[in-house]
Amino acid sequence: MSIAVKICGLTRPEDVTAAFDAGARYVGFVHFAKSPRHLEIEPMAALAVEVPPGLAKVLLTVNADNATLDAITARVPLDMLQLHGRESPERVAEIKARYGLPVMKAIGVAEAGDLAAIDVYSTVADQLLIDAKPPKGADLPGGNGLAFDWRLLAERKYWSRPWMLAGGLTPDNVAEAVRLTGAKQVDVSSGVESAPGLKDAGIMKRFAQALED
Repeated sequence: MSIAVKICGLTRPEDVTAAFDAGARYVGFVHFAKSPRHLEIEPMAALAVEVPPGLAKVLLTVNADNATLDAITARVPLDMLQLHGRESPERVAEIKARYGLPVMKAIGVAEAGDLAAIDVYSTVADQLLIDAKPPKGADLPGGNGLAFDWRLLAERKYWSRPWMLAGGLTPDNVAEAVRLTGAKQVDVSSGVESAPGLKDAGIMKRFAQALED
């Protein structure tokens, strides 16, 4: 497919197989205890070795400290780190230098004023993930199944770094989201689940097919 797909929050070997069969280019593993997709280090390591070559393995963390990242990167073969918390630009640069891996920074968007952060983080991150800003008091910074107004990106489809669209994407709306935003990459998690944290192979396939129609 011409649009690169990242399927995030995989927890089982069959999820990896289904993501690969659907044509995904990235798979994401979540290490955040509040998430229904959370993986401890050893199960994540076991799952990561099941990932076929050519499918990029992405670790999602939220405000993780060096000790946590040290422990994960020592055990889990990874291709990219995704920072989905309140990490500052300085912290992003520090993590990138410390681990020698590409870093994707998530930016929460709810209104036009939130787009300014994209330019700021473009100076330090290798990629950007433009996601729906979580509601106040939400336990999860992403994976809430919420979308933002994609028209906010309609006039600004280019930044100096590759970017990925996330937030509330499903097989039913992803084609329209791509049309409105010009996204070349999309990220999906809850939108391909039959229950929180439970990926569905059939929905993954429909998601990918929606981008090919």
